[in-house]
Amino acid sequence: MNRHLILFRVIASKSVTLSRRYLVNTVVGFVTLYVFFALIFFGGQFVAEELISRSVGPLVVGYFLFTMAVSAYADLTHDLTDEAQWGTLEQLSMSPFGFTEVVAMKTVVNLLGTFATGMVLLVLMMATTGTWLTIAPLSVVVVGVLTLLPVVGLGFVFGGAALVYKQIEKVFPLIQLSFAGLIALPVQDYALLKLLPMSLGSHVLQRVMTDGLRVWELPVFDLGLLVGQSVVYLAIGLLVFRVGTAEARKRGVLGHY
Repeated sequence: MNRHLILFRVIASKSVTLSRRYLVNTVVGFVTLYVFFALIFFGGQFVAEELISRSVGPLVVGYFLFTMAVSAYADLTHDLTDEAQWGTLEQLSMSPFGFTEVVAMKTVVNLLGTFATGMVLLVLMMATTGTWLTIAPLSVVVVGVLTLLPVVGLGFVFGGAALVYKQIEKVFPLIQLSFAGLIALPVQDYALLKLLPMSLGSHVLQRVMTDGLRVWELPVFDLGLLVGQSVVYLAIGLLVFRVGTAEARKRGVLGHY
């Protein structure tokens, strides 16, 4: 069996086992996401029913993307912190696969889990609002992945910082707020905003899910820029992560918590 498939299978199995072991925490986390959306939707209807009625589609897509983005950037840092607490981080760093490759595969597994959870949440949100969006699986997955890869790059940046500085979770709420702002940016009016992570991807995903466009029907420039963003931000994130790993080893704090 291919060595990468072996690594994927082992990490995926561990992820599933941990989710089952802490099932209550897993379920509560998912329910919290749904309840928060329900509060936004029904509370918004009570305060500004007409406004909410006109923007149900963008609200559902935006929240769908927001929840996945939060997981995409935070999961890696949480995983590294957990491994340090368990005393297994240094063992991972000595893996014959290479530390960066192991962490990258963890990120792939986390991203798959994020998409699975996000799709279930999306169906629940559409059922709750009574607004059924266009779900073209290929287009949603392609645009969704391209939108989240810059966020994954940001996750690698924070992952590298966590290896050196350990406790950095205090900055996470600020990052989450910035995600909400990036998702809502009017990139159709201000072209330069497309260069920011998630802003263009959010706009494109809105068009795919609310207007019914397929990925091959999207503007070539926007799609190309989205691919370029993904590559650049992910490359920067991996570079910073490698620098953080090297610095943690130099200081002798890689396995410390």
